[in-house]
Amino acid sequence: MLRFYYAPHTCALASHIAFEEAGAAVEYVRIDFATEQQRSPAYRAINPKARVPALVTDRGVLTETPALLAFIAQSFPAARLAPLDDPFAFARVQEFNSYLCSTLHVAHAHRMRGYRWADDPAAIAAMQRKAPQAVSECFALIERTMFQGPWVMGERYTICDPYLFTIAQWWEADGVDPAALPKLADHRRRMQDRPAVQRAIATELA
Repeated sequence: MLRFYYAPHTCALASHIAFEEAGAAVEYVRIDFATEQQRSPAYRAINPKARVPALVTDRGVLTETPALLAFIAQSFPAARLAPLDDPFAFARVQEFNSYLCSTLHVAHAHRMRGYRWADDPAAIAAMQRKAPQAVSECFALIERTMFQGPWVMGERYTICDPYLFTIAQWWEADGVDPAALPKLADHRRRMQDRPAVQRAIATELA
């Protein structure tokens, strides 16, 4: 049995959606950030990073969203969540998800978690002011050069789509103008209509 640790309103939603798309049997365990449960000794024994998501498998624990999404696609190939038969196409999927993880999500984190990079309150405030511009520029690049349409990789829905959707949920809080991103705004609307997305969100907010 797979055991998936998540918290609402985090990037864990991407993997949660992918599990729903795959019809996987998963035990979902909610981590309460309000009480800092992610820092508890019990959870740190599972994920020393003290973050979500974390996935317990019969071979060990996996963390980091791109890794989990690739694991889901490869573990449930019948769901066709990635072009597993094409090394170049699969690398493109990994390229996109790596950009979301290493660049876009980091730009978002500067709005709320500047303490990760600086101790000076003035420096943290400067990062917070810069975050809307940085995040908007990342999404503009995706809109202009990376998003193929109607799904991220083109005609085929992949593990890129729930990951993009998850981070797009934070637009308004990050100061991103959806009107400036018509293709991505349409993608977000269509994702909201998918039953797997609705099930994952309902579970996380229950």
